[in-house]
Amino acid sequence: TYNLISKVRVNTQAVLKRAQHIQGQKIPKKQWQAAWLLKAVTCIDLTTLAGDDTPSNVHRLCMKAIQPIRYDLLKKIDMHSKGITTAAVCVYPSRVADAVTSLKAANSSLPVASVATGFPAGQTPLKTRLEEVRMAVADGATEIDIVINRTLALTGQWEAMYDEICSFREACGDAHMKTILAIGELGTFTNVYKASLVAMMAGSDFIKTSTGKEAVNATYSVAIVMVRAIRDYFLRTGHKVGFKPAGGIRTAQESLLWLTLIKEELGNDWLCPLLFRLGASSLLADIERQIYHHVTGQYAAYHELPMA
Repeated sequence: TYNLISKVRVNTQAVLKRAQHIQGQKIPKKQWQAAWLLKAVTCIDLTTLAGDDTPSNVHRLCMKAIQPIRYDLLKKIDMHSKGITTAAVCVYPSRVADAVTSLKAANSSLPVASVATGFPAGQTPLKTRLEEVRMAVADGATEIDIVINRTLALTGQWEAMYDEICSFREACGDAHMKTILAIGELGTFTNVYKASLVAMMAGSDFIKTSTGKEAVNATYSVAIVMVRAIRDYFLRTGHKVGFKPAGGIRTAQESLLWLTLIKEELGNDWLCPLLFRLGASSLLADIERQIYHHVTGQYAAYHELPMA
């Protein structure tokens, strides 16, 4: 396997050309657009990762995750009984218990995801990072978004990185593990591909582009490199790994392009919350505005839609 990683080369020009093609795609209109947008909603990890998170705004986020689009709007397009919720709620480890309590009180089985392992920089001692994972799981998180140690990736210590991710995998227990590569800090497409491969070999259920805290977050070109690594890994092992772009995804139109990219690169199997997530905090508000427009023919004022 070490041979496999050392042989990796990525054709930068081809990747950029493909990314340009994705961005130039025509997006669906009218009811087809509404349908795709509702599909996007079901794949969102509704996220709050702010220094001023409190039990009350986490509670509000959970309520929004359970009923992401206003009930009357869904009723008008006969989608009110389809159980449309976001895929999960994503919070800091210290807020996991709040989220679990809110969802339980609302009788919802929505998963709670927690970022752990010294998020966002991953620069705390390994012992601390592992403990953070265990505590988040103990508090009821069923999905853990870990960050890789970028130092190991940048210095080519792939075996050490593999061992570290394996230890996180063990600490996660039954929880799903999403591995954040923080692509804005990896330098090259080749590094992104190698890091993707190592993360999958070490047992990641998902690979995720960014923490949302780097200067460069989810871009289509990096996504193409990551999803092709996922595809190669699947063809080699028969094992499907999920993909999660995160950071800077704010508009409904962008969410449609992300779905297009997944459909074209990985196929319909990946177009479900089990294998595709969108990490976002403000995206849902824009999707709801577009659904409102589809239903009523006009755009809502911001105070007319419940806040995410």
